[in-house]
Amino acid sequence: MAEYAIEIDHLTKKFGDFTAVNDISLKIEKGEIFGLLGPNGAGKSTTINMLLGLIEPTSGTIIVEGKDIRKKLNEIKQDIGLVMQETIVEPELTAEQNLRLFGRLYHMSEEEIEKKIPFLLELAGLTEFRHAYAGTFSGGMKRRLETVKSLIHDPKILVLDEPTTGLDIQNRTKVWDLIRKINKEKEVTVLMTTQYLEEADEMCNRIAIIDHGKIVALGTPTELKHKIGKNVVVEVATSRQWLDKVAEILKKITGEKVTTSGDRASIAISGDAVKKTEQIMNELSRNKIPINGISMHEPTLDDVFLKLTGTSLRDTASQEGFASRREMLMRRR
Repeated sequence: MAEYAIEIDHLTKKFGDFTAVNDISLKIEKGEIFGLLGPNGAGKSTTINMLLGLIEPTSGTIIVEGKDIRKKLNEIKQDIGLVMQETIVEPELTAEQNLRLFGRLYHMSEEEIEKKIPFLLELAGLTEFRHAYAGTFSGGMKRRLETVKSLIHDPKILVLDEPTTGLDIQNRTKVWDLIRKINKEKEVTVLMTTQYLEEADEMCNRIAIIDHGKIVALGTPTELKHKIGKNVVVEVATSRQWLDKVAEILKKITGEKVTTSGDRASIAISGDAVKKTEQIMNELSRNKIPINGISMHEPTLDDVFLKLTGTSLRDTASQEGFASRREMLMRRR
């Protein structure tokens, strides 16, 4: 029996002269919820696509449940359930018909499928909507149906690509509860990407942050927050035209490295944070710099992410994304 659910060793993927994934290694333990975070173009999508067998690695190995992806890809596909970022349910089919259709695509027997349907509907909290058309469902209900649909073939690993994007906080919480139930009751290892850092903090046992094709941090949410190395983060919001001046003042008063993103400048400090914050406010006032807000808080994953990557999670097109999609299309021809 394999010791780990997923083992990635010195994995590299190049698209011509562009290196999307650069010699990364990590091991995902069985039964954990593991988060893979990174800005667009960082390499996380390419890593997931290699794990799913959609594109081939340039070098390195991927072992899933003890099986080498280069040798036993078809077997590995049976071990993995996938929930894409886009919710895909058949609107003109009922909830149970959606599940039945997906079971048939996995060549399951009708008897197996009928046994699974009641359990999966109950797991998703959709039992009373068994005969309702999926097209009438709310976004959260569709997402829950999409998630349990991926479990019809009893995968050992569930890959979730931004599972709650576009959902309001109430529906996001319901999807979080569903993921926890799947992880605990079905003993399924979960690998997820997310654009919500609070989601990673809430859900994940461990997190890897990937940037420019390399893993720049790996650990539990608490361990990553400790990488800030300071007790308090002070954040000042201002207009972009004043951002450089605000950063200069923060640096002058604290002597620490300042990080800027959007209309915010932030700095991690230790010692008497209240006193230093008062000094910052006085200096900003003396220089007649307009500010929209100033806050103090304990380090968050957002602070860690900003410190390590120099940016916030963003939704922009990337060279990695275009190259990855092009290769997947070529492999389908």
